[in-house]
Amino acid sequence: MSDEHFDVIVIGAGLSGIGAGYRLQTQCPGKPYVILEARGAIGGTWDLFRYPGIRSDSDMYTLGYPFRPWTSSNAIADGASILQYLRETAHEFGIDRRIRFHHRVLSASWSSDDSLWHLDVQSGENSAPVNFTCDFLYGCTGYYRYDSGYQPDYSGLSSYCGRFVHPQHWPDDLDYSGKHVVVVGSGATAVTIVPAMAGIAAHVTMLQRSPSYILSLPTNDPIAGALRRVLPHHIAHAIVRSKNILLTLGIFQLSRRSPKLTKRVFRSAAVRHLPRGYEIDRHFKPRYEPWDQRLCIAPDADFYRAIASGRASVITDEIDTFTGSGIRLKSGRQLDADIVVSATGLQMLALGGVQLIVDRKPIDQAHSFVYKGAMLSNVPNFAFCVGYTNAAWGLRADLASSFVCRLLNHMDRHRYRTCLPACDTSSLDSKPLLDLTSGYITRAAPSLPKQSSTKPWFIPQNYLLDVFLMKMRGIDDGVLRFGR
Repeated sequence: MSDEHFDVIVIGAGLSGIGAGYRLQTQCPGKPYVILEARGAIGGTWDLFRYPGIRSDSDMYTLGYPFRPWTSSNAIADGASILQYLRETAHEFGIDRRIRFHHRVLSASWSSDDSLWHLDVQSGENSAPVNFTCDFLYGCTGYYRYDSGYQPDYSGLSSYCGRFVHPQHWPDDLDYSGKHVVVVGSGATAVTIVPAMAGIAAHVTMLQRSPSYILSLPTNDPIAGALRRVLPHHIAHAIVRSKNILLTLGIFQLSRRSPKLTKRVFRSAAVRHLPRGYEIDRHFKPRYEPWDQRLCIAPDADFYRAIASGRASVITDEIDTFTGSGIRLKSGRQLDADIVVSATGLQMLALGGVQLIVDRKPIDQAHSFVYKGAMLSNVPNFAFCVGYTNAAWGLRADLASSFVCRLLNHMDRHRYRTCLPACDTSSLDSKPLLDLTSGYITRAAPSLPKQSSTKPWFIPQNYLLDVFLMKMRGIDDGVLRFGR
């Protein structure tokens, strides 16, 4: 059987892959493309995660697509609404007809002999081998493992008699009504789960080793609501999107330039919503500076309100061992729990685990550098999508897809067959791909591609600067090497 060929193959049918499909068919309409999705559904993260309260940690005006305005009144949206938005977008533009489900890409091999990528793919529930070729490969796989989250090796866990769950694999049959629940962790997932479970469980305790910064935002954007009443939706959406981009950038810059002021702002929010006399500095004074890790979002201060109501509580301590009835802490305190939720983070996985090979030589991604945060050094006809650490994923995803389309059109105009960002990697200083100190990022940093302090081998983490670099600056910049 001959290989099936496409001009462009996109890997992944999540938020990034659907956006890539739209950009390809509108900006490169003459290029046949296909989206290969390992799972059986659209949506990626938003189809996989099912834990209570699952929602965005960015506003939907910036997380969503600029070409399909978000029209719901909720700026901070729940997971089901986001998944529906992605499905409707894919259907409205016919992108869903380009998706091949249950197609897991194992490896992609570039051959300079025919200037093609040769993809080794497993298809269907029986994992039958199939092969594809393409001129250009675009990875939209996100950055974490879908089959397993991060799980610490807890002492005594085998002796625990209650229910133990990880948010990434939330069981459909878990009934926590009237139960005592302990949520281990202090990141975005824990801050989401605690108030969602607190209204149904007997009590929810968040057990944290150290606090995180929590930003309270309104679920509904009042400015967006006012503008939609007097302006067409697409104009109102553009204004609110621009406003939120500037607001997010402003919060980040304030955190970097005036961390003491930013800490006072976060602390004042906790003081305003928590009971008088609450130990705020013990439970809500992080050890790190603002934006050294991603901020946790609490829509309408729901996390603080759950604590103030007495339905939830926070304990700052460390686990000594699990016991039959719960957890014994290093302080000696015993936490009894019917259910323990291990909200301990993700495991990162570059390019969905796809092995890249160029002319029979495997690419060592850990020693590769990112070009404009969208291509890999010395890898031809390949791009990948990675979002911001300090803003909505969708912002950079759309810029990356637009850049890929500009690159493809440039190659067509000049009749180029190949393109790669040429680089002597030994001449660059090496820095982690993602500039955060979160555990899931630091654990994975050695295996991920690197960035440098030298242009264009870094991700600016600044949307306004990226708009210039990705959409306005000339394609042929002297770094990209083209061939016919």
